[in-house]
Amino acid sequence: MAREPTKMTRAEAGRKGGLTTKQRYGEEFFGKIGRIGGKKGGDTTKKRYGIEFYQRIGRKGGSR
Repeated sequence: MAREPTKMTRAEAGRKGGLTTKQRYGEEFFGKIGRIGGKKGGDTTKKRYGIEFYQRIGRKGGSR
């Protein structure tokens, strides 16, 4: 009798994908895409909402 394969959890799938990417591109790849992602997202938000948006949310965070 053949055993039915067990399903992989989301955490296991993410870990497996991350390790495969690390083997394929190297550890530096994660640092590079992390810097690009953070910069790009911040620039997009700044263009969309303006600098005042950051000032406003900064004050909210500091007042809590």
